Amino acid sequence: MAFRVGYLSHVPHPSFLETAAQHPELEVVRIPLDQPEAGVMEALRGVDAYYCMASRDELPKPFHVNAAFLAQLPGLLMVGSTGAGYDPVDPKACTEAGVLLVNQAGGNAEGVAEHAVGMMLALLKRMPEAGAAMRAGRARDRNALMGRELRHRTVGLVGIGNVGTRVAEIVRLAFSCPVLACDPYLDAATIEARGARKVEMPELLAESDVVSLHLPLSPESRSLLNGTSFARMRKGAIFVTTARGNIHDEPALHEALRNGHPGRRRARRMGAGAAEPGPPAAAHEQRDRHPAHRGRDA
Repeated sequence: MAFRVGYLSHVPHPSFLETAAQHPELEVVRIPLDQPEAGVMEALRGVDAYYCMASRDELPKPFHVNAAFLAQLPGLLMVGSTGAGYDPVDPKACTEAGVLLVNQAGGNAEGVAEHAVGMMLALLKRMPEAGAAMRAGRARDRNALMGRELRHRTVGLVGIGNVGTRVAEIVRLAFSCPVLACDPYLDAATIEARGARKVEMPELLAESDVVSLHLPLSPESRSLLNGTSFARMRKGAIFVTTARGNIHDEPALHEALRNGHPGRRRARRMGAGAAEPGPPAAAHEQRDRHPAHRGRDA
């Protein structure tokens, strides 16, 4: 009897369907979302595994995996996230229900790491600012848009898993950057093997020219970077996040930028899970906005 895997509406990439088709023991079931909620739940009751969207803002809330959802699916054996993140899933509820939860950690690490370093360079070189000045017809004095070099600047990584490790490698080898890392789940020897020196958050914020976030959204990490954090950063520091949006406190960041600290420039990839609209950009802010990776593309 085939192991039935159900997904809602669409999958991130056809390679999932192509790979699954090579295994006759798997039966992949598409469940359309253009039907009543009861119809979707009835279809999910007929599968063994739920291939769940990784981004909470893409997935209708009735189909987020929590205790109430799992109570309606007593036969469900596992939940698989379509990406590295698993924001719509409550791991504790899965454990209590005896449902296996898996994600795709590291699958898009190269793309996200390159994107993070690209945003560091974009802000240090003032590319968004220069682009805006050119479009507004104000780019007459090139000295007014003089950028800075990444080489030899201290890069602080909050989290050094698959993505953070690759970022550390790029900035260390290509730009001779000292790398600091704050990660409570790894010891100093492991972090050193990944190319960084282990520090606590206050030291990382105070000593880094670039602060880059590379950790999942969890109850512990929600609003981890707040007003106090931004006040501790160096004047002129660059803040980059390719992680989930709610790891930093958006209003606090906006206020710090309005006050000229950390440096009136920041880069943010609109993270999956950052569904809440941010405050409007002030005239002096340079915000390098890019389409959401949603935990799967570069």
